[in-house]
Amino acid sequence: MLSRTADNLFWMARYLERAECTARLLTMGQRMAVLPGSAYRDEWRSVLRVTGCEGFLQHEGPVTEADVVGILLLDPENPASIQSCLVRARANGRSVRTKLTQEMWEALNESWRHFEGCAVADALRELPVHLDWVKTRASVFRGTMETGMMRHAGHDFARIGGALERAQMTLRLLDVKYYVLLPETDVVGGGRDHYQWTSVLHALSGIRAYHHVYGGVHTPAQIVDFLMVNRTFPRSVAFCVDQMRTHLVRLAKEHGTRSACNETADELFALLKAGRNGVFIERGLHESVQHCLLLTNRLANEIADSYHF
Repeated sequence: MLSRTADNLFWMARYLERAECTARLLTMGQRMAVLPGSAYRDEWRSVLRVTGCEGFLQHEGPVTEADVVGILLLDPENPASIQSCLVRARANGRSVRTKLTQEMWEALNESWRHFEGCAVADALRELPVHLDWVKTRASVFRGTMETGMMRHAGHDFARIGGALERAQMTLRLLDVKYYVLLPETDVVGGGRDHYQWTSVLHALSGIRAYHHVYGGVHTPAQIVDFLMVNRTFPRSVAFCVDQMRTHLVRLAKEHGTRSACNETADELFALLKAGRNGVFIERGLHESVQHCLLLTNRLANEIADSYHF
């Protein structure tokens, strides 16, 4: 496979996953903003922090829902905005049109202009509808890919890109939301703390899966374990790393050699395997998450180097 084809498939999947993850964060922001004390905690700013987009703010002071919708949903200059991600995913898909099924292309092609000409005020009026639409389109694309795309190297690169983006978003979300809770360690387990953490689970569609594993008890240590090291929940970091390792091994076999990215994926897997039962909180969640983010960034660079992106 040509390196530019692998690059386009990798980033096509990353941009689509980023669009969906951003929609999920905006949904979480709406949930958190209605909780008591949300203005004091500046919840909408924490949403921007997860995406690394605080620098797009044009003013000082509290961040409003309109600010975040403008930056993360509609701003064509922000590479992390949903509109930009859909446009870029479609551009990458168009470059490798012959590698996609008809249904995959239609799912991409029907999405990219959805927010053109949409004003912030219009988006705010029907924000839940818009966010559900984004999540649905991403799910449709993944479904068409899984049921129609041949299992060749192109499929491997697309799956790796999507899993990498998802792992990083889960890590950033955990880091930012745990940081918000740290000043309130005296009330961990209290009512507001409960809603903060369940909002994180809702953002990742993990509330029912969590209850299946742990029952109705919500503790920071259990939720961190669930989102970091549970290998059966599709949005956990460990699950995403498992997916990347599987497809990197397939690529290594096809090319007849392992590369640095395989070693980094194994290192990340071992780190997560050793982090069960509250170990990450004992060691310091912020430091642990930052180390995992460092490894995922290194992994992305090594994949690009190994396959000449």
